[in-house]
Amino acid sequence: MCGLVVCVRLLIAQSKFDSDSTQSKAGYSLIELLAVVVIIGVLAAIAAPGWIAFVNRQRLNKANDAVLAALQEAQREAKKEKLSYSVSFKTDNNIQKFAIYRAKNSDGTNAVPNSSDWQNLLGYLDIKPGQLVIGTNITGENTSSSTVSYASNPVFSATSKPQTITFDYMGALDLTVKTKNDGLTAVQNSKIGNKGLIVAVAIAKPGNPTQATNTKRCVIVKTLLGSLQTGKDTACE
Repeated sequence: MCGLVVCVRLLIAQSKFDSDSTQSKAGYSLIELLAVVVIIGVLAAIAAPGWIAFVNRQRLNKANDAVLAALQEAQREAKKEKLSYSVSFKTDNNIQKFAIYRAKNSDGTNAVPNSSDWQNLLGYLDIKPGQLVIGTNITGENTSSSTVSYASNPVFSATSKPQTITFDYMGALDLTVKTKNDGLTAVQNSKIGNKGLIVAVAIAKPGNPTQATNTKRCVIVKTLLGSLQTGKDTACE
């Protein structure tokens, strides 16, 4: 039997020994923990640009799907209603918008989109204004140019419908300028050219939401029949 004081001292000593033994077996030193934190930080710094690029590409693909859906909806409405339908695009305060509407008024004059026709193209997507930019090579209704212009907010009138694609009652491009003497090839070359009608979305340059980077996606109306195809990067220029 040990004295009370001696037994207490023995118990305290044993407790300290067990505690030190447990920490040495189950824990890490402060230096080891700091080393792990530094390694994780370095790996995160290396992976971050790749992850951001991946997220941007996903956003871009979703935005291009929205453009394709808008064009397909206008085409469907034209065939269903047996009337010409237009789809117009614009950028308003860094917000990409589209409008689908009948191409003609009841009196036969050219219709223009009113304020209630315009919808946020990317409204249901987790994309903030300024992250993407939209552009077209469409200078007039179903008429293309050689270059794509971005972040345009044009004025629409009965005589001027820029950034607008119009489908006729068969879902083909509505080219009312065609005459009996114009062949299909001549009309296509003069109106939509070799590139077709391009509606493109691109990653906006950091700090400049009206300019596009080289990362692009697009929908192209390639022929007079209204066939739609998608493209990326240089195909969208």
